[in-house]
Amino acid sequence: MWFLKRLIAGVAAVLVLVVAAGALLSHQYSGTPLPWAASQQTDAAWVGSWEDTESLAALLDTGGVDTLYVYAGDVADDGTVERVPETDALLSWLDTRHPDVRPLAWLRYVETGSSLIRDRFPAEAREILAPRVAEVVEDGFAGAHLEIRPVTVNDPSIPTLMEMVREELGEEPVLSLQAQHVELLPGGRMPSFIAGGEEKYWSKGYLERVSRHADEVVLPGVDANMPTGGMYGGFMVRQVTESVAALQGREDLTLRFGVPTYENEEWGPASSEENAMTAIAGVRLGLSEAEPPEEMGRGVALYLADEADEDDLEAYRNGWLSLAP
Repeated sequence: MWFLKRLIAGVAAVLVLVVAAGALLSHQYSGTPLPWAASQQTDAAWVGSWEDTESLAALLDTGGVDTLYVYAGDVADDGTVERVPETDALLSWLDTRHPDVRPLAWLRYVETGSSLIRDRFPAEAREILAPRVAEVVEDGFAGAHLEIRPVTVNDPSIPTLMEMVREELGEEPVLSLQAQHVELLPGGRMPSFIAGGEEKYWSKGYLERVSRHADEVVLPGVDANMPTGGMYGGFMVRQVTESVAALQGREDLTLRFGVPTYENEEWGPASSEENAMTAIAGVRLGLSEAEPPEEMGRGVALYLADEADEDDLEAYRNGWLSLAP
């Protein structure tokens, strides 16, 4: 009987937290963003394929994107990297058509489960991976963009890996990190962890810790798992305010926020509630509320450029780029 009572109490506590979070998100997706909360023309985009560069060219022709995360390889558990073939073809195209756009090598590690008990990358894997990242960058990239997930809060292997990669790269190449979502309320990551068996959210403290050696950090704008468009918009507002609060001491940092522009579930779950227009509106509201340091770079990142359609580009041009002060 005592176990049942505790279980009911635990479920009730989770429900209260969920209801509170829903009310908070719906409320935050309201108001009018400030005029300065718009493009600095230092935005980014992920690129998963370059067989057809038509969509990518349309985005780059706007002049607002200066960084591309080019899918360059998949990271294995042991730290080895399986390279994506023919990235040199895209790098050559960029050098000819858009020489001012920086290509970063996007290296992915996407797994399931938790790293609560076992570090996501043990010492042996880190010793293999860190120099391999630098080797990939030397193939013509301006730096590296690391996507490693899921990672449990306080997993020490990822901050250590970031420091090791920074040392291997040196100071000039760009080191970019795709973070996980920041928890919406203190302690709010726990219900998601219990329900899903892996940690979807990071605390603000862990985000700051992992980002110490990064030049750029991207908060994902996909897989929010919100039931309504208004809650998704509020989710994006909250991602901005919480990440700025965590990283406001890093005036040398560029902070970007993901904008969903894909339909292929190879890259993540697709949701009709997640769209470019709502994400951009949420980012503008969040920036207006958070007021990041003037020296901190800020922008959006389209996920993915090669799948962006005309509606996505219109939302980017009219809702973000054309409003630049």
